[in-house]
Amino acid sequence: MTEYGAPERKFHQPEKGLVVSEGHVVEGYASLFGKTDQGGDVVQKGAYAASLKRLAGRGGRVKMLWQHDPGQPIGVWDEVREDATGLWVKGRILTEVEKGREVAALLAAGAIDGLSIGYRTVKAERDGKGQRHLSELELWEVSLVTFPMLPEARVAAKAEALDDDWRDMAAVFEDARRSLAGR
Repeated sequence: MTEYGAPERKFHQPEKGLVVSEGHVVEGYASLFGKTDQGGDVVQKGAYAASLKRLAGRGGRVKMLWQHDPGQPIGVWDEVREDATGLWVKGRILTEVEKGREVAALLAAGAIDGLSIGYRTVKAERDGKGQRHLSELELWEVSLVTFPMLPEARVAAKAEALDDDWRDMAAVFEDARRSLAGR
């Protein structure tokens, strides 16, 4: 079955968290093969291959965005590839732009650690359980995001640490609210 339509998004929080080095180099898995997400979708091995080949053939790149906002590019993905585990990405947050500096600070503080793909479904089939098996996707972008779609891919933490994470998240939202109110 082939599906066409509006862009879709699939959130993923890397199992081992994002790796951040030099304060702005980010790497991790943006998608895992064979895992069912909260929307009932399962990305199959090889789902990105044709899209990545087309992009490379025309000298294009997968975009790095903040929270899927096309008006907020925050860096560049230098490497995007499939392996046996999923879709692996490595790129640089551009700290020369304001949003890039903000994102680098949020990553350093541990306030964000999720990745999400923006794509269009090219080929998919539903199974008897209602799951959609995605076998070909047109990948448009990989965003750094706050909330993941794959709950089992969360970084392991103790309950106290989770409480701290919620307090930290509330503080980030409060700071954002104050900043917006001050405009």
